[in-house]
Amino acid sequence: MRKYYKHIKIGLLLFLVAFLFAFSSLRNSNRIIGDPNISFLGEENLFVSHEAVSKLLIVNQGNIADKPKEIIDLNGLESALNSNPMIKEAQVYISVDGQLNAEIRQRKPIARVSTNASYYVDSDGAYMPLSTNYTARVPLVTGYVEKNDLHNIAVVASKVREDDFLSKNVVGIHQNEDGSLDFKMRNEDFVVQLGTIKKLDKKINNLKAFYQKAIKDSMLKKYSVVNLRFDKQVICTKK
Repeated sequence: MRKYYKHIKIGLLLFLVAFLFAFSSLRNSNRIIGDPNISFLGEENLFVSHEAVSKLLIVNQGNIADKPKEIIDLNGLESALNSNPMIKEAQVYISVDGQLNAEIRQRKPIARVSTNASYYVDSDGAYMPLSTNYTARVPLVTGYVEKNDLHNIAVVASKVREDDFLSKNVVGIHQNEDGSLDFKMRNEDFVVQLGTIKKLDKKINNLKAFYQKAIKDSMLKKYSVVNLRFDKQVICTKK
């Protein structure tokens, strides 16, 4: 009898566990979703607003608030957010307490093109439209620039962003018709001719060395062109 009693206890225990699991799953699936919690990761300056993100969520699935958890299409919401040209990546999930969360990582502009069209170049070297919500302080790009050929601009702009000396002194990048590149400096009126992006680090080091010597000799204001096209020397043209 004790043998059967032991089996009965195990059976009842398994039944109770299954019942509680089913009840919990049903209750969880029917949990009502509240207003979404939207957070931006990384960049503090918002190129896309909280309101714009909320609108994308609503347009995709209507008013999410007060809907059961089980009918929310998280993949659809992520796709809607990722379709925004200001958003690099979006993750949407529902926490155990029924809170809908949207984590947004924005695209990062590193240069602003101002030719016959105006737009950003992002950190991946891709076209990024201007934002009505915020204007980034990045080098201005002029000259002969095509939206589908931004690689060289992106390489140089990334270098400007990462290098302390360049970020303080370079305000503009000009691309010539032959594809060569120039710098426009913040406090000097001479043109810095980079040429191609080949041996870019060496050219930047040459520019820094030139600055140190020119400042020491009080010569910065006496040049019109600083040519870095040759990696072993800096050729300067006086005014």
